This record gives sequence, structure tokens and C-alpha cells, in this order.
Amino acid sequence: MTQNKTLKIAVIGVGHLGKFHAQKYAQMPEVELMGVVDMDAQKARPLAEQYRTHAYTDYREILGRIEAASLAVPTAAHYDLAVELLQAGIHLLIEKPITFRREDADRLIALAQERGLVLQVGHIERFNPAVIQMQKWIDRPFLFAAERLSPFTVRGTDVDVVLDLMIHDLDIILHTVKSNLREISASGASVVTDKIDMADARLVFENNVTAHLTASRFADKPTRMIRVFQAASYLAVDCAKREISATRMEPVANRKPDEPTIKIESLSFTDRDPLADEIRSFVQAVLQGKDPEVTGPDGRDALQAALSISAQITKGLNHFKPSR
Repeated sequence: MTQNKTLKIAVIGVGHLGKFHAQKYAQMPEVELMGVVDMDAQKARPLAEQYRTHAYTDYREILGRIEAASLAVPTAAHYDLAVELLQAGIHLLIEKPITFRREDADRLIALAQERGLVLQVGHIERFNPAVIQMQKWIDRPFLFAAERLSPFTVRGTDVDVVLDLMIHDLDIILHTVKSNLREISASGASVVTDKIDMADARLVFENNVTAHLTASRFADKPTRMIRVFQAASYLAVDCAKREISATRMEPVANRKPDEPTIKIESLSFTDRDPLADEIRSFVQAVLQGKDPEVTGPDGRDALQAALSISAQITKGLNHFKPSR
């Protein structure tokens, strides 16, 4: 436990995501941002100057000076860097996906447990206030429908669309359903990259809940929706706008069957910052010596489901061929 003291933290990898991690840490009074690390000095130096900290091009230079770190490097580098950081006794917030391989994720989880360290995985949608509200309104769901679409950008193409986008919804649904997977069926296509760029998956859990997930990084506009069909209501969650609506039958005495009374309740949380909440959760888990909101096993389970979907799609992957 590191209670009642300033937590010394660094951000390793300050590309698109890492720079925002640095911003949030710099705003926290209980944190001392000891440095930002990136192989590209042109990324690290301006950020270090902005937040009045130090810039490094080699993470080894900061070992021994920090107690915790955000790891926001490309996925291919997650495992090797995370092993070295955990072995150095550093609490870790590692961006999703936790690793490329299930066995590597298991190794990181075991290492963190052996050292008594916090290992949090950066599934940021868990901190989306609309998703948190969804959890409160869940009541005997039988079907989840998740749609996560994005226009093409080069960022994130080190992994396929399942590990890049769909894994967010996999984590949310696995966390919500809390049942083992019984069946997965999936299909997809490669359009822009040599990896899966569009994916569609159907999951059936042992408690008979079904989930239908669609992800694409070849869309006309961004969409991040989760719909929940359940015994007494229908929930629609717009993760991008941080809004949720619930459509319910309103109980009315002596109501006739052909006179339903429907109530729609909508909530908006536009003033909330999920990344700030995620960063704060990690810091508090370290300071208070408690488990993080999104644990290593959570990240491992989402990874396992994503890998199963990707493997099934890859067997029959369709490659886009433009017509002449």
C-alpha cells in the first residue's frame, strides 16, 4: 500500500493515447508525473515541457524512480515491457488489448500477483457513465446488440478490428453477463489492411444470453452503440455521446391489454471524462492497495474471446477485391 503520499508515475509511449494519460496525471494533486517516455524524442520533449516533467527515450532510465506507470505502446511491445516493469516492482495500467496471446496475459497476471502489484487493463468504456448506468438498469437481459464502427485511420492497425474495436464491447458484455461462453460464430472481411477490418460475431452464453457484435474500421461515420433487450425493458446506450435511454412498460392499475403505457427515460452524462475516471481509478487502486476496476483477468478474458472470434473469421476470411 502507498497510502497518504504522492504517487510517482511515468507514461511510457506518448502517441495518441499516451499523451492524454500524461495530461490526466499532470492534473492530479496526488500524483507526481516523473517523466514521459517515447523512442521518438520529438514526441516526448514537447510533452515533458508542457507538463514540467522529464523526457526519456529509454524506459530503463526511469526505473527505480517511479512506483507506477501507464503503458501505451503498440500491442506487440506490451508483454516484454510489462514483464520488465512488473519485475521492477512497478504498478501498471496497460492499454488494451493486454497482450497478443492468452499465455502472455496469464504470465503478467501471475507476475503482478506474486509481486503484490496492481495490474489494470485500459478498457476505458467500463468508465463510460452511460455504460455504468446500463449496469444499474440491467434486469434479466436475453440479448445484447453492440455496434462499433469507425472511419479508417492508420492508428490501431497493428491489430485487427476485433482486438482494436470489438474488444471494448466484449469486455462490457462479459462483465455484465457473468456466464461462461458456450458458442461463438463469426465472419468478417479484410478491406483496407491485410488483417480483419470488418467483423460480425454471435456469442451464446451458458445462461442462454445471446450477444451480437459488429465492428468495422471501414465506415462512413463513427458509431458506438450497445442495445440491451431484457424482460421488462429495452436499453439503448450511445457510448460516444455518453447517453442512455430505457423504454419500459409503465405499470398501471386496470390497464387493458390493448392500451399499453410506455415510459421512456433518458439520461446524458456529457460533462464526464471516462479517461480521467479510468486514470483516477488506477491511482486510487495503487494508493489504497485494492483491486482495480478492470483487472488483469478481465483483460485476459476479453482477449481470449477476441482471439477466438478472430481465429474463426481468419479460417474463412474474405479479402476485398475492387472491380476493374
